[in-house]
Amino acid sequence: MADIDLTPSAAARVAAIAAKQGKPAILRLSVEGGGCSGFQYRFGLAEAVEPEDMAVERDGVTLVVDDVSIDLVRGSAVDFVSDLGGQAFKVTNPNATAGCGCGTSFSV
Repeated sequence: MADIDLTPSAAARVAAIAAKQGKPAILRLSVEGGGCSGFQYRFGLAEAVEPEDMAVERDGVTLVVDDVSIDLVRGSAVDFVSDLGGQAFKVTNPNATAGCGCGTSFSV
């Protein structure tokens, strides 16, 4: 099993955003302290894969996670969802023991 997974829906969304912005199709997921549950997810396009990154690829899109954040998201899946609340990247994290209602922060 991979340390982390990128769903086809998320890969397609990253590819579309990267093409529109003229950037490489590399999505960086990082975990920072803060948020209502202790940690929060941060997403952004990256210019390159760094040597200490863990990387997975799907459909020509690369998801990278730094070596510190990977311990908090190992086994997770990054998806892109559309619902009544809008559109967003969502992390399904089996390590999280609690989360907030908006899904952007968690605790372990």
